[in-house]
Amino acid sequence: MRELPQSLTPPHSGDAIETEIQLSRRALLSGAGALVLLGVAGCSQTLDLPSLQLDDVTTGSVRPIRPSISVDKNITGPDVMYASLTDGGFTLPEVPYKKVKPEFRRQIVVDPTGEQPGTIVVHLQDRLLYLVQPGGEAIRYGVGIGKDGFRWSGRANIQYGKEWPVWTPPAEMIARKPELVKWQGGQPGGLTNPLGARALYIYQDGKDTGYRIHGSPEWASIGQAMSSGCVRLINQDIIDLYSRVSKKNPVVVV
Repeated sequence: MRELPQSLTPPHSGDAIETEIQLSRRALLSGAGALVLLGVAGCSQTLDLPSLQLDDVTTGSVRPIRPSISVDKNITGPDVMYASLTDGGFTLPEVPYKKVKPEFRRQIVVDPTGEQPGTIVVHLQDRLLYLVQPGGEAIRYGVGIGKDGFRWSGRANIQYGKEWPVWTPPAEMIARKPELVKWQGGQPGGLTNPLGARALYIYQDGKDTGYRIHGSPEWASIGQAMSSGCVRLINQDIIDLYSRVSKKNPVVVV
């Protein structure tokens, strides 16, 4: 017979009985637990989920909090959207987009306006322009707006648009800035033209409001209130917006 190590002593008969009782008690409790589950399940192999009040909703049936956003080939990374490009014989310089706040860069968002698709909505306070899209989305652009006393708001329409438009300063502007008299006959389109690469002309009740949605070589003015009332975009953005706008698009400025 193999001897026990000296450090171990054989259990007393009472200890063995106590251990056996503990094991029996554990087995009894485990069996009771199983019987409870079987009782709940009606002694079948399948549990009755309604009686257990468990959530049986599949994750695939849960609606997302925010709808998915469309993919547009002209709305990608800012390094692509604001790269240098040649248009109409002019080479637009690259925009240092990292100096433009992310919220003012071109992007697709959930439409916050509630307007019909095709409507251009300008939020003056937020310095944002929305082109409403079908399906509850909008393309958003950062804009610069007019200084206090030079802003217009209301509902109107885009009457027409021009590529590389001629800029003619109004008489009251020439009165404030006499150096502009050289352009009283019109400044030809070009890289330094204040109207930039494109201009959309806003009419209300068939009359020219004198206000435009246009591009600007001054990308740093986006998000600022410093123009003479018009709504200005980065040149790369006005080219994109212009390509999406047809004649008579509604315009809402609020």
